[in-house]
Amino acid sequence: MPINENIILQRSESLLSTHSVLRNTYLLLSLTLLFSASMAGMAVTIQAGFGSSMIAFILSFVLLFVTTSMRNSAWGILAVFAFTGCMGYSMGPLLNHFIRGYSNGSQLIVTALGGTGITFLLSSAYIITTKKELSNWGSFLMIGLVMCVIASLANLVFKMPAMQLAISTIMTFVSTMLMMYDTSRIIHQGERNYIMATISLYLDIQMLFQNLLMLLGVMNDRN
Repeated sequence: MPINENIILQRSESLLSTHSVLRNTYLLLSLTLLFSASMAGMAVTIQAGFGSSMIAFILSFVLLFVTTSMRNSAWGILAVFAFTGCMGYSMGPLLNHFIRGYSNGSQLIVTALGGTGITFLLSSAYIITTKKELSNWGSFLMIGLVMCVIASLANLVFKMPAMQLAISTIMTFVSTMLMMYDTSRIIHQGERNYIMATISLYLDIQMLFQNLLMLLGVMNDRN
């Protein structure tokens, strides 16, 4: 009986810990997404150039390491806001490109934003409801991500719309799978730090949004 009681106690503590990490992650993720969106909006308003965008993007990588080192302290929360703020600001030129370069650019951005939100909610709900364990997806998703990055760099030279369409389609799929994978890691305690879990999901969401937007842009060019 004592052994059974210990097992039940351990499972209960594990479940409470998981719910706590998941709850804190979603709360922090919501706040950082709002802050990131406000910084992106500011970059659009002031029409931030490529130079300042690149500085913000490089700074975000520095802040990523800072956040990782401070993940177990209250300073980590401030660092993750700084990181997501820089990432949001760095998207200014891309958003301005769509707003000024497409007759329906604002509509494309809103559509990509809505599609990202719906995809995140559905994929998260599926994993939370089914409690799927996806730890074996890690290597497959990393290989797919690296291949897409290499293909994207190659397409900077070739500038082929068909290739961009294929890359954005695959990246949309990969980013969706990454959201499911990272959510599964939280549920099954592969990630127990809500600050790091927030960063993972934030990057998944941003990647999905960017590739949905690029996908819509390529399709709009073809119409």
